[in-house]
Amino acid sequence: MAAILRLSVLRGAQGSRGLFLQTPVVKPAHVSAFLQDRLSPGWCGAQHIHLSPSCHAGSKAASVHWTSERAVSVLLLGLLPAAYLNPCSAMDYSLAAALTLHSHWGLGQVVTDYVHGAVPQKAAKAGLLALSALTFAGLCYFNYHDVGICKAVAMLWKL
Repeated sequence: MAAILRLSVLRGAQGSRGLFLQTPVVKPAHVSAFLQDRLSPGWCGAQHIHLSPSCHAGSKAASVHWTSERAVSVLLLGLLPAAYLNPCSAMDYSLAAALTLHSHWGLGQVVTDYVHGAVPQKAAKAGLLALSALTFAGLCYFNYHDVGICKAVAMLWKL
């Protein structure tokens, strides 16, 4: 359902009435033509908005994923100062998990936005999954066999 937007322009000191534009500013026909692959008459650009498949339109999974992304971001906001104040093994592994998950979801959105076609997108997502798994394994290895993330950052700051 499209809402009708009204534009009110007042002439200020002259005291005249406002001008109300009663027609919709965004017409559904123009919007639907803009969102399609073909260009509408009068459209100058060659770009269009890439829409996600409609099979996920009613799914709660997208909402849960969005909420999870925000929860991990907020968790990182608290985890970074906590890791600075209390560097320990639990913080190192928590940072490894949260940073890997946060970067995996962020790079996944880059793949979704900029890699087009079914086969290249599947290959890019498989590569991203492998990269994320290697990143997490590398951070866990670093935490177990070396000083850990918290102490490594503290050592870098001392340079």
